[in-house]
Amino acid sequence: MDTLPPLRPLCRLDDLPDGEAVALDAMLPDGEENLIVLRHGDGVRAWINVCPHAGRRLDWAPGKFLITRGTLVCAVHGASFRTDDGCCVGGPCRGDSLRAVPLTIEDGEVWLVPG
Repeated sequence: MDTLPPLRPLCRLDDLPDGEAVALDAMLPDGEENLIVLRHGDGVRAWINVCPHAGRRLDWAPGKFLITRGTLVCAVHGASFRTDDGCCVGGPCRGDSLRAVPLTIEDGEVWLVPG
């Protein structure tokens, strides 16, 4: 019988720059994925780092994201996603959304929500 590795936090909240996004690898039920993790004050949001338009990563350099006027911009085709819900509001995939990954914060650590 296989045993699952022990759960561990993705990172500490204090390690995330406020108002910026970072890339983190995480083991999800479907396998390992690269995540966009965005901090706003004491809150965090995360999405799979894949643009729904062409299936490419959104970062312009490894782990570096362009955020402007409340939108996360795909470096490949310029699609703009709202940072509050991941919905595309401009560009070739308007109306589509990034795939959200639920997170929680406990004792200053950022965790994936199980399930």
